[in-house]
Amino acid sequence: MTTLLRTIALLIPATMVVAPLAAQDTPSASPASGPVLVAADLRAGTDLSGPWHYSIDPFRSGIAGFHGEAPDKGQQRWLDIDPRAAMATDNRVLYEFDLGHSPVTTLPSSWLTEAPELRHYQGLMWYQRTFPAPVQRRGRYFLRFGAANYSTVVYLNGKAVGRHEGGFTPFAFEVTKLLRDGDNQVTVGVDSQATETTVPPPVTDWENYGGITRPIRLIATPDTYVDDAWVRLQRDGKLAVDVHLDGPQAANQAVHLKVAELHLDRAGVTDAHGDWRATVAAPRALVRWSPERPKLYDVAVDAGEDQWHDRIGFRTIETRGADILLNGKPIFLRGISMHEEELGTDPTRAMTPAAARALLSEIKDGLHGNYVRLAHYPHAEVTLRLADEMGLLVWSEVPVYWRVAWGNPDTLARARAMLAENIRRDRNRAAIAIWSVANETPVTDARNAFLRTLVADVRRLDDTRLVSAALLVERDKTADHPVMALADPLAGALDVLAINTYNGWYTSDRLNTLATSEWRVPADKPLIFSELGADARAGFHDPVKEQKFSEEFQADYYRATLGMADRVPTLRGLSPWILKDFRSPRRQNPDFQQGWNRKGLISETGQRKQAFDVLANYYANRAK
Repeated sequence: MTTLLRTIALLIPATMVVAPLAAQDTPSASPASGPVLVAADLRAGTDLSGPWHYSIDPFRSGIAGFHGEAPDKGQQRWLDIDPRAAMATDNRVLYEFDLGHSPVTTLPSSWLTEAPELRHYQGLMWYQRTFPAPVQRRGRYFLRFGAANYSTVVYLNGKAVGRHEGGFTPFAFEVTKLLRDGDNQVTVGVDSQATETTVPPPVTDWENYGGITRPIRLIATPDTYVDDAWVRLQRDGKLAVDVHLDGPQAANQAVHLKVAELHLDRAGVTDAHGDWRATVAAPRALVRWSPERPKLYDVAVDAGEDQWHDRIGFRTIETRGADILLNGKPIFLRGISMHEEELGTDPTRAMTPAAARALLSEIKDGLHGNYVRLAHYPHAEVTLRLADEMGLLVWSEVPVYWRVAWGNPDTLARARAMLAENIRRDRNRAAIAIWSVANETPVTDARNAFLRTLVADVRRLDDTRLVSAALLVERDKTADHPVMALADPLAGALDVLAINTYNGWYTSDRLNTLATSEWRVPADKPLIFSELGADARAGFHDPVKEQKFSEEFQADYYRATLGMADRVPTLRGLSPWILKDFRSPRRQNPDFQQGWNRKGLISETGQRKQAFDVLANYYANRAK
C-alpha cells in the first residue's frame, strides 16, 4: 500500500473506500467494495470536467503532520470553509492553504502540462471545485472518475468519500447522503508518486502523467439500478447475459434483456443476491462483428425503474492449434502498438473522441490495420468505443511491467483489482480480443505465481477472450546466427504467445542477417510479435551510412524484420512499437530524442516517416 493510502486509511472509514487489500486479507479478483457502474459513460449525469482549482502538496502535509500524525486543521485541504474569510475575521486562525483562490486548470488533464514548474513534478496535487446539486433529487448519486493517476482520495463538503489506487481504471463512490442543496464542494487529492510496490513501479519507458486524466461525472441512478451487465456471444453460438442489480429491490426483481433490432426480449428474475444469468439462441438475423463489418447493436436491460443500455457487437474469438479464429475463421492481426497520448508537441493524456479517432484512423486507414495493442495499461473508454465502431481488434493490458514486487501481497492485490476493473469496464466491447497480464517480466518463481494468479482471474472474469503476455526470450550466445528460444514457463498458461523483438536495434546484428534468424517456439500455439521497432527522428535523413535514428535505417529495419517475421510458421500477428513518438524521460539523446521515444511511425505531430509506408504496404498485401 502506498504511503498516501496507508495514511488516508487512518482517516477514512473502511466501509467507505475502494482500497488495495491489506497483506493479511485474502486477495480477491475484484475490488473489495464500491460500485461497478458498467457503461457509466452512457448514463445520465452531470459532467464535472472543466475548471478546477489546484495546489501542489510536495511534502503531503494535507495527509499527515511531520511526525506522522493526522494533519492539523491548517493543513486539511478538504475542509468546507473559506480560509480567506476565516483568517480575516479572527487573527488566531491560521490556514496554510486556500484552494478556492488557487490557480485554475481544466480537467481532465495532467498537471505536467499546466505550468513549466510542474513539468516533472511527481507527488501529491489537490484539486477542488464546487457544483450545484441536481434540483429535486431522487434516487442515488455517484461520483465517478474515469481515471486518476495514481493514488486518489476524495472528499465532498468536507466529508471523506473514498480512496482508490491505480492510474488507469475507473472508480466511483456513492455520495447520495452527502449532497446538499445549492453548491457542493468536491476536493480530490491525487498522488502520482510510484514506489517499488506500485503497479507500475517507478522505472518505465513512458511519461508518468499525474493528475485526473479522464472525465469526472456525477451519475444519477434509481434506488435499485443495474450495476453490472455483460452481454456476449459465446463460442457455442448462444447469446449470454449476466446482470447484477444493486439496491433495496435487487432481489427477486423482474429483468428484461432487449435487443430491439433483433426482436429479442428475454425475461427473467434476479436471485436473492440481485444476480440474473441466462442464455438464448442467437437470432438468425444477427450480424457478427468483424473489422470488415463492425456491426453494433443497441442493447438494453430493464430492471424496475432502471434501464441500462450499451452499444455492443457480437463475435467469437478463439484459437485452434497455431491459428487465431475470429467468428470461426483464421485471421492475421495486422496491428501496431499505441500509448495513450494525443498528437501534438505538448500532450497531456486527455483523450477526447477527436484525439482518439486521429490515432486510430492512422491504423485503420493509413496502415490497413485490423488490430491495435493498447500499451501498457488500460486506455480511455472513448478509445475502446471507437475501436468497436471502427473495427479494430484490441490487445488490452494492465501495467504489470518490468520489475514488479512479485513477492508483495499488496502489489498482487492491486494488480488483481486493476485487472478486474479493466475487464468489467470493457468486456462488452467486441473489439477486445486479448487480455494481457504483463510485459517483459523476468522469470522467477514468485513472478510465475503472481502471473498465473492473474491468468486465472482473467479466465474467471471473462472466458470468451484470449489471454496473453509479452514475454522475454533466451538467445543462444554460441550460435553463428540469431537463435531465440521461448523458455518461459508461463507460456503453457497462455492462449497466445507474444514476444518483443528488437534484433538489429538493441543488438549488434546487421539487418541483413535477420533473415537467418531462428525462432524456437511451441508449434501448437499462435505467436504474435508484440513489439518490434527502431527509432527515427522525423526529417533526419542519412541515405548513405543509414545511421541509427535516420528514417532510412528505420525503414530498412522494418523491411528486414518483416522479412524475418514471414519465416516464422506460427506467427499470427504483429503490433510493432509504435504508432506515434511518445514522451519518455529516460530517452535523453540531445540530437534525436529530447525526452521522446522516437520509435513511432509518425512523429508526435503526426508526420509520417518512411517506415510508415513500409508497414502499410506490407499490411495491404497481407489483407489481400
